[in-house]
Parts: sequence; C-alpha cells; structure tokens
Amino acid sequence: MLALGKLLELTLAGREPAQKIQLTVDGVQMRWLSEGALEVRPPQALDACGDLLLSSGIHGNETAPIELLDRLLHGIARGEIKPRNRILFLFGNPEAMRRGERYLELDVNRLFNGRHEQNIGPEAIRAGELEQLARSFFSLPGRWRLHYDLHTAIRGSKIEQFALYPWKEGRQHSRHELARLSAAGMQAVLLQNKASITFTAFTYEQLEVEAFTLELGKARPFGHNEGVDVSRLETRLMQIIEGTEPASETLEGLQLFAVAREVIKHSDAFLMHLPVDVENFSQLEKGYLLAEDVAKTRWVIEEEGARIIFPNPKVKNGLRAGILIVPTTDAGLV
Repeated sequence: MLALGKLLELTLAGREPAQKIQLTVDGVQMRWLSEGALEVRPPQALDACGDLLLSSGIHGNETAPIELLDRLLHGIARGEIKPRNRILFLFGNPEAMRRGERYLELDVNRLFNGRHEQNIGPEAIRAGELEQLARSFFSLPGRWRLHYDLHTAIRGSKIEQFALYPWKEGRQHSRHELARLSAAGMQAVLLQNKASITFTAFTYEQLEVEAFTLELGKARPFGHNEGVDVSRLETRLMQIIEGTEPASETLEGLQLFAVAREVIKHSDAFLMHLPVDVENFSQLEKGYLLAEDVAKTRWVIEEEGARIIFPNPKVKNGLRAGILIVPTTDAGLV
C-alpha cells in the first residue's frame, strides 16, 4: 500500500510523509497538502468532473467517521477503489484526535464564516486553514461539488443517523441530494433556515457546494465502533468516488425536520430542565419549561410535535445550547 494511504497514521504520529505525491498502479494521484489533508485526483482521461470533500475529526474524539475515511484511503492506496472524481480528505483537529478530546480550547465547528478571525489559538488557526483548503479544492469551474462532514454525537439518539442541511438566502434545498442521503442510510434530515458558523455552512454558503453535516451514532474511542453501522454510507461513498452511483430519487422513509428555535445560553445562570442522558430527537410536550436564564428568560415549548437535538447546557455563554425542531414536508425542495 502507498504510504500516503496511511494519512491517519501520519496524523496521529504528527509526522510529515517523506514523499508528498504518489501514484497508484492505475495512475491515481495522492497528494499530501498539509497535516491531515490529502487530495486524490483520478487520471485526467477518467475524470467524471466531480469534487468530493470528506472531512472528519473536526471533533477529535468522534472516531467512527475517522476510521471510515481511513478505510476509504487504504482502498484507494491499494488500488481496490478506483476514483473517477477528485476527493479531498480532511482530518479537522489533529491535536484533539491525538489526545482523544472533542477539542482543546475552542470548538472548531463553531469557528467558520468569520468566527476564527475573532478568536486566537491553534484551533482558530486550524479553522482558517480548513477554509483555505476547501476554497482551493473547490476553485475549479464546471464541476459538481459535494461536502460531507462526518460526526458522531455526544449523546444517544432516537434517530441514530441523520443529516443537517445548511441554509442560504435565495437557495433551495435539493431533492436529489436528500435521496442520496437516504440511500446512504440517513434516517432524517434537518433543513436549516438561518446562516450558521459550521464547516458545512461555510462550504454551502461561500463556495456553492452541496454540503451536509452527518451524525452517524454515538462517539466512542478508536477501535470501539462496532456498534456504529456506517456500511450503507461507506458503500455510497465508494460509488460516488468511483462514479458508479445508481440513480435514486426516492425520499420514502426519510423524516424531514425544520428548526423551530435555537436555545442560546446567555449566562452562567442558564438552567436546562432535561435529564443528563436525554437523547437527541426526544419529544417535548407543549407547555414544558425547557430552560431558564438571566432576566427571567424562559424557553417554554409552544410547538406541536417539538423535539430537542444537541442539548448541551455546558457550552460557553453566547453559544447554542440546543435546537428545537418540528416535522416538516418536502414542499420546498427542488
């Protein structure tokens, strides 16, 4: 196997490869760009004009997606997977990966779309680097563009595998992309309705990419991901990479949700009235007091069918401590 196929091993060891460019027996080019960043380019005659960014490790302890990208890279380096589209593999927060931590000082996935410029430290610098790597990768005209940022969640979930679809003024969500997600094993998609500061929000809003944050199960240490079934996603990614993806336009079985409200933590007085082990997509009854904060701020459930995702009262002041979502339809898709 080519040494550049061992990007994860290099990243965890904090080493640069001796060779920055290598070719497989089929003429596929693997090019090391920087720590945790590798571009794969098919032979020009076989290029199907697609650009696929696969990122993981934005949170360093979410290991199942990291291991998935490692398997794909091994397959390419051995010549078992034969790319017909360009791929950029990114491990987002290498130092957090090495330490087995979600992040060191700052949550990298809250540092995009200008936020890294308002902060200092290695993770703010890394977010800027990731933006530049993505901007450069998606700079070629006339190609389709797709970004999957792969995560696992802090807590369990009543819907284990789901996606978040960013929003941009004047741009509609794609039925084709939702069907692709359904075929890849996603059970639900949250259609967002405001600008955000995540990595996929950056690529979607700034680079005109179809971009999705994928949540694949619960976070576990390296080597302990037997309970995280990413087989359907892995198969679909190999098909996208090789240009053999079967047509799929059905949304049957895919649940769609819209954001009703975000719960923002304003102060250290913030209280969230949920069990510590509450799962994502837990339903909340109308009239339920969800959270309280300073100045008599209260979040009371008013929406029919409301559910909570990403509840986290420990976030820093000013950040989102949870999202209230409600079921929606496919009426606005194109």
